[in-house]
Parts: sequence; structure tokens; C-alpha cells
Amino acid sequence: MEYTYLLVNFFTILIPFTFSFHPKLKFHKTWRAFFPAVVFTGFIFIVWDMLFTAMGVWGFNDRYLTGLKVGNLPLEEVLFFFCIPYACVFTFHCLSLFLPKRVNIRRQKNISVFLATVLLVVGILNIQNLYTASTFLSLAVLIILSHFVWNIYWLTRFYIVYLVLLIPFFIVNGILTGTGIEEEVVWYNPEEFLNLRLLTIPVEDIFYGMELILMNLLIYKFLLNRKVETASHQRKKEVSKKVIS
Repeated sequence: MEYTYLLVNFFTILIPFTFSFHPKLKFHKTWRAFFPAVVFTGFIFIVWDMLFTAMGVWGFNDRYLTGLKVGNLPLEEVLFFFCIPYACVFTFHCLSLFLPKRVNIRRQKNISVFLATVLLVVGILNIQNLYTASTFLSLAVLIILSHFVWNIYWLTRFYIVYLVLLIPFFIVNGILTGTGIEEEVVWYNPEEFLNLRLLTIPVEDIFYGMELILMNLLIYKFLLNRKVETASHQRKKEVSKKVIS
């Protein structure tokens, strides 16, 4: 069906968008941080996507597309980089309300070092596979920067939430890679990835998705914190003025 990919995007964002206005969640009040994050991250991933599509690393099955394009990408693929991050950042926002606030830096460091090491080793050993190498190596660098350079304190929370997100991930990505339908919506050049699949999903997709969401969250949380700091600074200035007067 020509609307398959479009419907996947629609149903992915439908519930998160609807509940964004819930009075206890109030995700819509963080949109001023979310939209710059998703635009910046989306630009990077769309350029990456366009390049790899042009190189034949992956491609798209016209049978499941509307035919509308942005450059060499289907419109649905561009929408993917908005709909998926919206649903995932919304989920992180919601689950963070229930996860422990206390940070175990040693545990976070151990997990980050383990992940980055595995990603670096696999990426370097498979440097000839463009999808594998580019995804594993870039995610390893992002994790290293996040923990050791930017001192991000919520990485453990992200790792936990991403494990939860893998449940809908297997549904959405499963459909896009051919689970439950006659043909795959997105195809992959077997020479450019490990050819290891979970059901129909290339294992690289798990880490590609992880990098997409982590990059969105890094910018989103940075902008949220800056907004809080600005508001706090403004309140201090107002108090100082009152004291002086």
C-alpha cells in the first residue's frame, strides 16, 4: 500500500502528540527546546541519509510510498526524523518523572565505557562496511563526548529509557524492514552492513536509532537547562532591584 510508510509515521506520533497537552505531563511547554533540537539533528541525519541513498547504501521501495520527494529522499523518510524523535523524547520526558533522580556516576561511566569500546572495536574491524562503520564510530564518539567532555549526568536514565523504546522500535522498524508485509519499505545493500538481523531489522538500526535520539536529547536538555538558568537569573535581578529600591 502506497501509504504504508506515511501511516507508520502518523501512528508513531499520534499518541505522544495527543498526550503532550496532559496537565501532568505538559510536554508541549518544552516545545521551544524540542523543535530546535529536532531541526538541527534532523538536518544532520537527512544529509547523512541523502548521501547514503545516493551511494546505494540503502534505498526505498516505491510500492509503499506516496511518491513525494525531498531531494532524493521520500517525504516519508524526512518525516521519520521528526516523528520518531518526537515520540522518543516525549517518552523520555514522561519516564524521567518516575525514574530515580540520584545519579550513580561510576555505573554510568562503566556502561558508557563498555558501549563506546564495543562500538569502536566493531566499527574499526568493519571499516569497509559504510553503514556499520559510520554508525558505530559516530555513536561511540558521541557517548564519549557526552560522559567525559560534556559531563552529562542523565546518560544512565537515557540507557534505561532506550531499552524501553526498543519495544516500539521493533514494531516500527520491523514494518519498515519487511516484518508482516510482502516486501521491505527500506532496503539495505548487503555489502555495506554486517548482515546480522533481528527478525528483519539490521543490528545497525538499533545503534543508528540510539544516536538519533541521544543527539536530540543532548540539544533538547541543553536548551531546557539554559531556559531554566535564564529564568533564575532574571528572578535574581528582579529581587536585587526590589532590595535596592
